Amino acid sequence: MKQLVTLLALVCIGAAPLFSQGLEKLKVKGQYENKSLDLVFLELKINYDLAFEYDRKIIQSYRVSASFGAIPLENAMKIILQGTDLDFGFRGQTVLIFKKSADIAQADHPSDELPTRKNFTLAGIIKDKNTGETLPFATVTVQGAPYSGSNANADGYFTLFDVPSDTSVLLVSYIGYQTKAFRLHPAMDIQNLVVQMEDFGVQLQEILVEAEKKEQLIKASTGVSQIGIAPAALAKLPSFGERDIFRSLQLLPGISGSNESSSGLYVRGGTPDQNLVLFDGFTVYHVDHLFGFFSAFNANAVKDVQLFKGGFESKYGGRISSVVDLTGKDGNSEALNIGVGLSLLSVNAFAETPFAAGKGSVLVAARRSFQSNFYNNIFEAFTRNSTRPVNSPPVFAGRRGLPQQDVQPNTYFYDLNAKVSFRPNPSELISLSFYNGQDDLDNTRSADNRGFQGPAGQPGPNFNFVRESTDLTQWGNWGSSLAWSKRFSGRWYANANLSYSNYYSERERGDKTTITRSDSLVVQNNGSRENNDLRDVTLKLDNEFKINSRNQLEFGLQTSYQDVDYSYFLNDTVEVLNRKDHGLTAAAYIQDKWTLSNKLILRGGLRTTYYAPLKKTYLEPRASLTYVLTDKIKLKAAFGHYYQFVTRIVREDIQQGSRDFWLLANGDQVPVSSAYHLIAGGSYETNTLLFDAEAYYKPMDGLSEYTTRFQPAGFGPERRLNYTEFFYHGKGTAKGIDFLLQKKSGQTHRMDQLYPRAGEI
Repeated sequence: MKQLVTLLALVCIGAAPLFSQGLEKLKVKGQYENKSLDLVFLELKINYDLAFEYDRKIIQSYRVSASFGAIPLENAMKIILQGTDLDFGFRGQTVLIFKKSADIAQADHPSDELPTRKNFTLAGIIKDKNTGETLPFATVTVQGAPYSGSNANADGYFTLFDVPSDTSVLLVSYIGYQTKAFRLHPAMDIQNLVVQMEDFGVQLQEILVEAEKKEQLIKASTGVSQIGIAPAALAKLPSFGERDIFRSLQLLPGISGSNESSSGLYVRGGTPDQNLVLFDGFTVYHVDHLFGFFSAFNANAVKDVQLFKGGFESKYGGRISSVVDLTGKDGNSEALNIGVGLSLLSVNAFAETPFAAGKGSVLVAARRSFQSNFYNNIFEAFTRNSTRPVNSPPVFAGRRGLPQQDVQPNTYFYDLNAKVSFRPNPSELISLSFYNGQDDLDNTRSADNRGFQGPAGQPGPNFNFVRESTDLTQWGNWGSSLAWSKRFSGRWYANANLSYSNYYSERERGDKTTITRSDSLVVQNNGSRENNDLRDVTLKLDNEFKINSRNQLEFGLQTSYQDVDYSYFLNDTVEVLNRKDHGLTAAAYIQDKWTLSNKLILRGGLRTTYYAPLKKTYLEPRASLTYVLTDKIKLKAAFGHYYQFVTRIVREDIQQGSRDFWLLANGDQVPVSSAYHLIAGGSYETNTLLFDAEAYYKPMDGLSEYTTRFQPAGFGPERRLNYTEFFYHGKGTAKGIDFLLQKKSGQTHRMDQLYPRAGEI
């Protein structure tokens, strides 16, 4: 008897894994050639004693061609349903088949399923249906509950609290994509939901008219002074033959270029160096090509752009004007995709491909200019007033020599993006991003004038006059980041980012004049050499913790080490400036988004920064509020204090060197810059129209400029000239009102106007 009990126990122990593993671990095999889905399920049911539950109407149009052997049922179901809009789940020993989503028209009808959960928390991720790209900052709401909304984070993750039932309908929207009505199903995994969206470029012809009414190029009503833009839709905006992100941003109210040919962003009276520009977490210090005619970012490598014109939150620091946060594409995780483009000024190409069975992806995008007539005309327009001319030689009371040679400058720019992304599991992402952009300019010229003689009509020695002008310029950026992010639960998300950024600029200008006489040789050399090199290593750790549906806490730590070299020499002997600065900046921040009611949202935060070179700590309080007056009208306001520790010094006399150069603040020649932001406004939005207005007031301090055209007071014969005293400081105030009127239906239209006023003392 005892032996029988032991035998039964061993049998039960051995059989336990067989029953505990569930249907998803059951091994199945199959071979189907153009077989209807209904028959595939019937065959599996007979061969493996399975039960299927589905509506025959939703599967009758699908046929399957697939072959697999001895794989888990879960993997087999993914293969069978690949390419359909169907999903599956397990309930006990039954396989449930249901539609992934519902059209808006279908979503208006009650679900055929009975709900099994109510008032629960839902977590998931939003992706592009065709490429597998995650869609950051998409909006998710429950149909019929307009105040239940949530925004996805930078990696596409979202969390919804208090979802009424597991048969509710979610409305998902993202710039440049069709609004999605997604019906939940009781069998869905509510902690790892995947929502797939389609952009307007792949919509079916029969729904083109309907989709056109909902397409948006920009989203301007997310928060105070915050605007989102879809790089994929930039082709609809005015451009010089190719999509340009920063030139598109210049079309928005409150933003301008220094002139019509500059891609720099002058945001509400600020300068381009006062903007924090981030690409996949690393800082980009120089954002244009060809003297500002093009921005330095290839639109084929950018997935999302978030612009904060002012009043930005505590997680951002180190700049006093605005933030441009760019998210790079991860790459296609579904299939190989290659593209090539050609414009009047450049050629570009990209390639993206999945690896590790779709868990990873690789993207490479490159762009290079070529010297067309259009390119040369642009270059000449930029260099006409900033390049020192090669003067014709003197007459010397005789006849002039031959005309100087006309040499075509050699110039080009390029940029390169590469990114590798890998998801070990649905809740974790590891990515490595790389960027390099560079401009090269060789404006070297030579003037050779021969046959000079003595005084007119009299004999004299012949001589040659040759001038060689060297003008070599190179500037660019390197940037890379290693990022790890993880969603620990529906409430807690963490992101760590280690980045490196390097801005470099080199310029060599010189004249060599050679005068050859029959009895002598005279050689004269003069010129300048200028170098600027900025290296930045930054480590950031950001956390998001959703306490409940009305309270979201964000906190983090950031530290940066910056090493800046700048040198400027005349004739290889006169040292104008030669600075080597380095310093550590450490910051911590905390902020809370508090929804007091369905109408009032408060966001308050504090950022504290320790700047090691001056051994000082700076406090930066931030606050904003949004009040929903009606379902169409919102009121908003924001306040913030901001500091900047690395500054681009503007050179007032550009013919004496580069137009600007970067330095670290030292409290003496270069003070720490600071600004206050005061913003108030409101918006009116319907399904077809958006009107937004904001008034701002921005006092600034610690603004710097450098010039050698004006001698500082107190110089005299007894004092030696000190070029470090040619820095000038000042204060400034910018104030104005931005108006935005956007027509969202039919063809895209937008009208904006700004009334800025700025002064400096």
